[in-house]
Amino acid sequence: MVDQHRAEYPRPQFARESWINLNGEWEFGFDDAGEGERKGWHKGETPLERVIQVPFAFQSKLSGIGDPEFHDIVWYRRELELPEPFAGKRIRLHFGAVDYDASVWVNGILVARHEGGHTPFSADITAALHDGGEKNQLVVKAADYSKDVTLPRGKQYWKSDSASIFYTRTTGIWQTVWMEAVSETSLGKVRFTPDIDSQTVEIRSWVEGPLRDGLTLQVDISFQGEPVASDTFSVRGAHEARSIRLADFNDHGLGRWWSPERPNLYDVRFSLLDGEEVLDEVASYFGMRKISIESGRLCLNNRPYFMKLVLDQGYFPDGNLTPPSDEAIRRDVELTKEMGFNGARKHQKLEDPRYLYWCDKLGLLVWGEAANAYEYSEEYVRRFTQEWQESIERDYNHPSVVVWVPLNESWGVPNIAVDKRQQEHAQAMYHLTRSLDATRPVISNDGWEMVSTDLFNIHDYEWRREVLEKRYSTAENAVSASPAGRVLAVDGFPYRGQPILVTEFGGIAYKKSDWEGWGYSGAENDEDFAARLNAVISPLLLSGCVQGYCYTQLTDVEQEINGLLTYDRQPKLPLETIRTINEGRWQE
Repeated sequence: MVDQHRAEYPRPQFARESWINLNGEWEFGFDDAGEGERKGWHKGETPLERVIQVPFAFQSKLSGIGDPEFHDIVWYRRELELPEPFAGKRIRLHFGAVDYDASVWVNGILVARHEGGHTPFSADITAALHDGGEKNQLVVKAADYSKDVTLPRGKQYWKSDSASIFYTRTTGIWQTVWMEAVSETSLGKVRFTPDIDSQTVEIRSWVEGPLRDGLTLQVDISFQGEPVASDTFSVRGAHEARSIRLADFNDHGLGRWWSPERPNLYDVRFSLLDGEEVLDEVASYFGMRKISIESGRLCLNNRPYFMKLVLDQGYFPDGNLTPPSDEAIRRDVELTKEMGFNGARKHQKLEDPRYLYWCDKLGLLVWGEAANAYEYSEEYVRRFTQEWQESIERDYNHPSVVVWVPLNESWGVPNIAVDKRQQEHAQAMYHLTRSLDATRPVISNDGWEMVSTDLFNIHDYEWRREVLEKRYSTAENAVSASPAGRVLAVDGFPYRGQPILVTEFGGIAYKKSDWEGWGYSGAENDEDFAARLNAVISPLLLSGCVQGYCYTQLTDVEQEINGLLTYDRQPKLPLETIRTINEGRWQE
């Protein structure tokens, strides 16, 4: 039975009508001895001993298991039934994310292997499916490495119990599993690159399958149901590109550019045609927006824009890394905006595409951040580089994503201040990211010990207003400080006039639920909490050099009680009070 709470379309920026959601009840088993393959579990003939609710990891309550212990090899099994409309089509099987190393078999045939706990993968399973009415068996093996601190893991702890800034682990399937039917030749992916200066959008398309004469791709663009532009061109190679002019908008607050205040989106319909025959149809969307640095100012759509972000860990009480429902995802975006923030820094997690969809649609800036490892090794570099490239590939088209953060607080590169190899790695990640996406700023190492970087980002949990006012009164004071006892820039990479942002601060602990925990400073009651919140935000709003901030954090998480909301998303202060503080209007 499909779990109706996670039955929504999982990839809203590249949507087809013919698809099947595979979430719900699967057979499940632990394989602590690592004997599953030797015993033939991959053949799909052996029932597994437990059941689990996909897409929730076994450590979560919503999985129906809720086991926090170490089980680094797990197996999944279910039957596949194909509806009549799938007949004669190529069948693609998709996984949103499986942590960490996934192997997939259909009827005992290996159809996919994927390494990386946060990025999607898919497989054409057509050749492995049975003909006729015989039932198909889908089996997934997930291998995690819970105690390997060189694994890109984000906030997942490598010890038994959550502690400090680390939380419950996630092993196995934790995002939606689904199938879709496509023609022998179909549209593989598209990439949108908007240019508000020339009023054009570049559309690159990739076609999969055999190419033949007469193939064309029709692109129809509309805005709020009204046609805007249309183009049809021959598909002569697997990769084509077109630039389409959108001469239907302007500035002065009346146009159709995307921003948090005006989240305007263009709808796109792609039709792959063989003569008059429609081979494939895909619905998508894009936003016309520009993020840039002009004369040392961070700009959105060519105007200075002060970013007011909140640090969002993306954890939920019953689902852990997996949101319990699409409504819960949307509500997090709405709560963030209602408190007066215009963006979120998704921390140590590549978030569900549904989150980015709601940010695109409702208007919230997102900083795309990697799930980092904790220690450095050559194997870490290989793993991390591959997964980060897949992350950029997945999220490139979202207008809400405005900054890339491959590294945070020297995670994975703990000796970067003195180790030349680790410095070169951070440099490589900066340049690799820019080589894949020239349209967004990149931070080499958010918080401190930066090398080449487009933004100069500082983590500062100082709570005394007078100290913050002095520290951020000038750029010289800001960049010469060392709030965490770390140098802000590695020797040889001095501050060069980049925009300065304080991208972690606050962290005020305030207990407003049954949760026990800690924070960076503490509040005793509502009035004290509001005053402390204003004391750390106001100096940054009034600073002569700070161009944005990121408050820690959106919600309490496990042992941390430093959220603006409790873990179950209840505000600790009236949302309007927090908004007035964010807008500089609060008075004691």
